[in-house]
This record gives sequence, C-alpha cells and structure tokens, in this order.
Amino acid sequence: MHPYLPTLKQLQYLTALKEHGHFGRAAEACFVTQSTLSAGIRELESLLGLMLVERTRRVVRFTPLGDRIVEQAHKVLREAEQLADLAMSAAKPLAGELRMAVIPTIAPFLLPALLPRLRKERPELKLYLREETSAAACDSLHHGRVDCVLLALPYACGDIDQVPLFGDKLLVAYPGDYPSDIPDAITADMLEPSELLLLEDGHCLKDHALAACNRPELRAGATMMGTSLHTLVQMVANGLGVTMLPQMAVDSGILDGTGIIARPLLSDHDSRTIALVWRKNSPREEEFKMLADIMKADRP
Repeated sequence: MHPYLPTLKQLQYLTALKEHGHFGRAAEACFVTQSTLSAGIRELESLLGLMLVERTRRVVRFTPLGDRIVEQAHKVLREAEQLADLAMSAAKPLAGELRMAVIPTIAPFLLPALLPRLRKERPELKLYLREETSAAACDSLHHGRVDCVLLALPYACGDIDQVPLFGDKLLVAYPGDYPSDIPDAITADMLEPSELLLLEDGHCLKDHALAACNRPELRAGATMMGTSLHTLVQMVANGLGVTMLPQMAVDSGILDGTGIIARPLLSDHDSRTIALVWRKNSPREEEFKMLADIMKADRP
C-alpha cells in the first residue's frame, strides 16, 4: 500500500476549485473557509511533491498534471459516493438524501404536482433539486454533483440508464393577432424561418423542435433565442414571432392571459419523451426505478 494517499476531502477541494475557478467560490461550495480549502490543496501538493495549481492574484490556472488528477479525482469521488449509496439503498430505499437535476422546460411544469406526492409517499426522502440546462445537467450527473436527472429525450447524455415516464407533444404558438389564418394543425413547411423563436443552445427542446421540423434552414434562420420558455412566450405575445412549446407547459397555464394561440405540430417527431436517467450501473438503480413509478402515477 502506498504510504501517502490523498484524502477524499482534499480531492473534493481540488475538484471544486477546478469547477469554480476561484478559491472563495470553491470554499463556499464545500462549506469551508477559503483558508481551509487552500491549505487542503497545498497539503495535497506537498503530499504528491508536485504543483497542481498555479496561483496568481487574478487567475487560478491548473497545470497539465493538475487537470489529469482532477479527472481522476472525479472518478474516485464517484466510486466513494457509490459505496455510501449502496449502503443507503440496502438500509432503506428512497430515504435520506437524493440530488436531482431537472431541466428548465420540465421543472416549473412537473414539479408542483410531483413534489407533494413525493412528500406524502416518501416522507423520509430529502430531495435536493438543481435546475440546469440539458448539457449542464448531464455534466453534473457524470461528475457526481447529482444522482439522477429529469431529462427530455432524445438527448445524448453519455453512458446512462433510463426509465421513460411519458410523452410530451410539441405545439406551435402564434401571437393572438397573427396576420393570417392559423390552421387547426401545423406542418413543418408552414413555418417561416424568419419568424421562428427558439431557446438558446444547451436546451434540448431547441434540438427537439428543429428535429421535429427536419428543415435545416430553420436552424440558420431562427436568429432570435430565448433563455426560457416564459421569455419565449412573452416574445410571441409581443408579436416578435412564433415558437414551439411542450404540451406540459401549455397544460400548466403558461399561456394564460397572453392571447397566444397554440396548435399541434404534425410531424414524425412531434413529441419528446420525459425520462428519469442516472449513471449506468449505479447502486441506486432500484431506487430510481421506484422513483420513476411514483412520477408516472396519475399520468394518462
């Protein structure tokens, strides 16, 4: 056995510094003082006999070896967490802490109905939520910052397992004073590239909307991007264009009081699949399947 092994705490400090790029913010994320975090990283460097981080007054820069050790540290921390998860799952499923990322095109529309049911059925579950774009949520999953993700598929999220929960149709939203007649259903060839408003990069709904249309010129022509569905709705309400919305958002009342007219999209890929995903071979797989069953309850 090697006489000098890094501690998990030291590895947590190092990965937090890499993520935040700032000693103060990394310390806040680890719930320690900046001096404690800095001392822990210096102790790690001393133990290894190597410099991992170049420190200046303005910049925190990792050495090439530091980057490689951070990458390995993520793996070590995930394995350590899996040990704890394995013991927790065996003791009592869906009790204790669970960290879940939820994408913004799902969170405000599904969680209000889901969370009360979870509290009732699993009162000992402490659910910590992060709202993140699809890209950020998948990154959090594979770096161990969350245990599972509520995601809309298809989306390339790496090596994962999943349980599909339900389908979610796409609708096309028009301003109430749109200058021409709006048909009862919309096909992709009816959409004008110059009118289409989309979410900015990082949101899977943007990719789902473009895939549903299967028109490459829409990607180039849709120059106006919104940061959220609520922002897109306000842009449409102000006559700036048309957008695509998931059925769950419309059912939750996102269009109330806006005068916006929503019509179903007719396409071979006119819906997304809401799914619960987690890292492949997670020791909490059975828990996640139980959680998925609760989420699917009361769905049509």
